[in-house]
Amino acid sequence: MIYLTDLISKWTNSLEWMMLVMVIGGGLFLISYAKFKPYFYFKHALQIVAGKFDKTEDVGQVSHFQALSAVIAATVGLGNISGVAVAIYSGGPGVVFWMWVTAFIGMGIKFYSCTLAVLLREVDANGIVRAGPMYYMSKGLGKIGKTLAVFFASVTLLGVLPVFTANQLTQSLMEVLQPNTFWAIGDFNWKLLFGSLLIVITATIIFGGLKKIVRVTSALVPFMVVIYLLVALFILVTNGTKILPTFQLIFTEAFNWETSVIGGLSGLIIIGMRRAVFSNESGLGTAPIYHGQSKTNEPVQEGLVAMLGPFIDTIIVCTITALLILISGVYLEGDKNGIVLTMAAFDLLLFGFGKPLLLILVLVFALSTLFTYSFYGTQCLTFLGGIKIGKYYNPIYLLSIIFAAIASLEFVIGLIDLAFALMSISNMIALVLLAPKVKEATYHYFKNQYGKS
Repeated sequence: MIYLTDLISKWTNSLEWMMLVMVIGGGLFLISYAKFKPYFYFKHALQIVAGKFDKTEDVGQVSHFQALSAVIAATVGLGNISGVAVAIYSGGPGVVFWMWVTAFIGMGIKFYSCTLAVLLREVDANGIVRAGPMYYMSKGLGKIGKTLAVFFASVTLLGVLPVFTANQLTQSLMEVLQPNTFWAIGDFNWKLLFGSLLIVITATIIFGGLKKIVRVTSALVPFMVVIYLLVALFILVTNGTKILPTFQLIFTEAFNWETSVIGGLSGLIIIGMRRAVFSNESGLGTAPIYHGQSKTNEPVQEGLVAMLGPFIDTIIVCTITALLILISGVYLEGDKNGIVLTMAAFDLLLFGFGKPLLLILVLVFALSTLFTYSFYGTQCLTFLGGIKIGKYYNPIYLLSIIFAAIASLEFVIGLIDLAFALMSISNMIALVLLAPKVKEATYHYFKNQYGKS
């Protein structure tokens, strides 16, 4: 396992600069190409989510709100609670600033990708919508697009396996429950038991299909996000004098070459970008798979709705998590990483009650992520092999939970980072090439909506 972890790390390191160029460089190109226009329509996006422009005759399977909730269920989870801790552990406080930069750019990327997801989606003979990068690649880019689509779908099958989520959720249960104190069967056996339980819970939802997944996530996620924010707000209010110095620390360390933990400032940027991409999935191409299912005939509407995801996910939730970790000072101890670091911060700031409270939140966030990621993989395998083959993804998905529960955090992070790099590179190539289609759709939409382009 150690050899494989090192090998994956080498592959990832060789691809991370290409990923940096494609996500940051490509993203900057896209938002400048759009003249930053989508960023000025936040109010309009909220009105769309609220259903103001819904039409019963529109094509699609889920509402704007359900699509956004499902995507947030996949992103507002352990990427925000554990991923931020991994970033700070690896790169120090300054990494948070580069997460913000990536999130801002990611909002523009989400606009393009999710507009394309509706613009170039397919409806099969049974009236089922098929959407995502593999469809806008194959439909919009000809022969090259078909090759790119097969590559994207193939690496996404690996990238959306629930290895990080299952690993960190299992670690949370071990950290809080301390199960060996009342039944000493060993850590490995307990992780195996917890992994088996996760399989049972996840299976009851994912085999119910898209509508059951979005029904569960749209009910759970908004409520739990509010609870998380209220708890965090309480902590921040009781530590109000530390907030401004913490922001100053983030900005100072963001450009401090000497104190960057890995690879100087360039390494710091890469760590921030990695964790931001993992957190809000901007550039990956997963969100368009869900947003493409939305009940709308206006592609630009869904692009605007999708922009809200990175804002909620990274600008709000990740920032709050980072503040709590930095205010607590537990990151300076250097012996904690991932969810254990976040739990230590919560426990310290909530007078010893933080771990069980965070465990409840983590449990809901992690389960909602497990539910939603299965749909991504099913759609990719369906694209590659058809409906009959696609249905076999869920059993593979469930089995990977057991593997993730017992694997090391370093191996899991490396595996996901490698898959995400390949997904981002292929998706960003398609977005840049298809940008004129989005620009044209945006021009006509705003002209019809507001009488101006």
